[in-house]
Amino acid sequence: MQENQTLTEKDLEELRAKIDIESNYRRLTGVWAGIVRWLAIGMSIYQLYTAIRGVLPAQLQRTWHLGFALALIFLLYPSRKRRPGAFVSMDWVDVVLALLGAGVNLYWIINYQDILMRAGDPTKLDLVVGALAILLVLEAARRIVGLPITVIAGLFVLYGYVGPYLPGFLAHRGFSVERIISHMFFTTEGILGIPLGVSATFVFLFILFGAFLEKTGIGQFIIDLANAIAGRAVGGPAKVAVIASAMQGTISGSSVANVVGTGSFTIPLMKSIGYHPNFAGAVEAAASTGGQLMPPIMGAAAFLMAEFIGIPYARITLAAAIPAVLYFTGVGIGVHLEARRTGLKGLPPDRVPQLGRILRERGQLLIPVLGLIVVMATGATPVKAALYAIALALVVSAFSPKTRLKPGDILDALEQGARGALGVAAATAAAGMIVGSVTLTGLGLKLANGLVTLAKGNLLLTMFYTMITSLILGMGSPTTANYVITSTIAAPALVHLGVPLLAAHLFVFYFGIVADLTPPVALAAYAGAGVAKGEPMRTGINATKLAVGAFLIPYIFVMSPQLLLVNTTFLGAVRVALGAIVGMVSIESGVQGWLLVEANVLERILLATAGLMLIHPGLVTDMIGLSLFLALYLGQRRRARKQGISYLL
Repeated sequence: MQENQTLTEKDLEELRAKIDIESNYRRLTGVWAGIVRWLAIGMSIYQLYTAIRGVLPAQLQRTWHLGFALALIFLLYPSRKRRPGAFVSMDWVDVVLALLGAGVNLYWIINYQDILMRAGDPTKLDLVVGALAILLVLEAARRIVGLPITVIAGLFVLYGYVGPYLPGFLAHRGFSVERIISHMFFTTEGILGIPLGVSATFVFLFILFGAFLEKTGIGQFIIDLANAIAGRAVGGPAKVAVIASAMQGTISGSSVANVVGTGSFTIPLMKSIGYHPNFAGAVEAAASTGGQLMPPIMGAAAFLMAEFIGIPYARITLAAAIPAVLYFTGVGIGVHLEARRTGLKGLPPDRVPQLGRILRERGQLLIPVLGLIVVMATGATPVKAALYAIALALVVSAFSPKTRLKPGDILDALEQGARGALGVAAATAAAGMIVGSVTLTGLGLKLANGLVTLAKGNLLLTMFYTMITSLILGMGSPTTANYVITSTIAAPALVHLGVPLLAAHLFVFYFGIVADLTPPVALAAYAGAGVAKGEPMRTGINATKLAVGAFLIPYIFVMSPQLLLVNTTFLGAVRVALGAIVGMVSIESGVQGWLLVEANVLERILLATAGLMLIHPGLVTDMIGLSLFLALYLGQRRRARKQGISYLL
């Protein structure tokens, strides 16, 4: 058990703060800690109140939300990144900025009727407040999200003014500074647009739900449950990481937080049975990143998708189910094959908890998640589903003294929920400026047409360019901001070429998420390497190999939307799912170079080919792919028998 002590809680906190900018906040004490705590609790109470009594008019709902968020961001996050984990005293400049952040939104709230009446004809004071709001949002986003999103949003705002001076298809007639400011802050097309609206309703409540679940101890329960299920299997700790991280995605919307949280347990276990640090970190990075792809609670961008394309969130999660299963099948098979190749065993029985005992003692903690699924399946709104889930979390926590929430725990959950939503609020407010610039100038249509022209109307090339764009943006922007940009610029190009709307948006959503794994800037892999004490680049490469499905599946469901349960029957969906799962086994075997025994170069190529045919829905391709895979499997089984190698799971 010595391996479990490789990193202390302080080490993990510093690692999280070093890699994840949202974790590099002030550690306040005294009066300021109390002010921040009660301001955060107030934000959560406001969100719960409006969810129960009915949301306010769009501008009021969003300005209250943004006002709380800006005040908290400037109080919690210093202007310059400090040493991770260090105590940082309050800067009075930030107090002034926090007051201004709250003030510009209170201006909207107090003058709500007057602003609506003079729409399109702002006063000088309106323009001063609007300009200040734009600058405050950009600075808040820089502090909690990062410089890239600030630069991108700033350039989009600037584009509205410099249009007449640009060459080619990027040129437009240009807009005055007054028009740009008014459009960005005094309409629902800019900062107060749909992205912030989603943050101020659905996303906040689901983050708050996660905070309440965390207080019940579900995080440790998930790890123990996964350990009981897979701990004794071949390469057990790695499979525990895959299962736990898939389930943990329900609680954490951050790949880095997921890696550090579950990885602090699973990575030392993997190393203890012989996994190389670079591979152990990669397993956790690949599995944790996939948590945002796993229904019923996906990344925050999935809620944005529901609003952007007008499809119920429940339908989006249903469409994402098969691709998510394929993703984790690929990662799970990858770790199994690596364990077989290197001869790694599972954990001894004395290190694996009993499944029955875990379920008896803490199984009730799964009820809120199951309840959430049931409520959403009835067609209820995400807001209603989240409220029911929070209520269930409070009720089931009372079943056992070990999980029962005390008043202090409830207040802690309210505070942590608000803190956890700050990054999303800042990212969506900044992303709103990008959307605002696109709607003001018509840039989205121009770029979509430009992308199609660049690809000469070829769908595969257009998808490739879209993938590269999403990966590059995802390296410097959170998933929410990345999705907003690519859904307004790149997704329309795919739709223009006949791709179904849902498939086009899920395509950019997937690649925005897997950017966390893709070298050279692979934050989830860097976090995994930090916990495992491995090499970040090699960890990123290993994680990319394990998550190969995430790079292939989006192409497949764009070409054949049956994977998204579009235009298919139940039996057709079952056939597609089973074929695709076998296909993922085949592809991962080709990538890892091992099925039952070591595969030669020709076998690896044929395995990958068979896998692609099986993933691609179609009776002919399925038959060819399955025949090829079975032939390779039987050949490997004969060799395994000759070599005395066990080929059973």
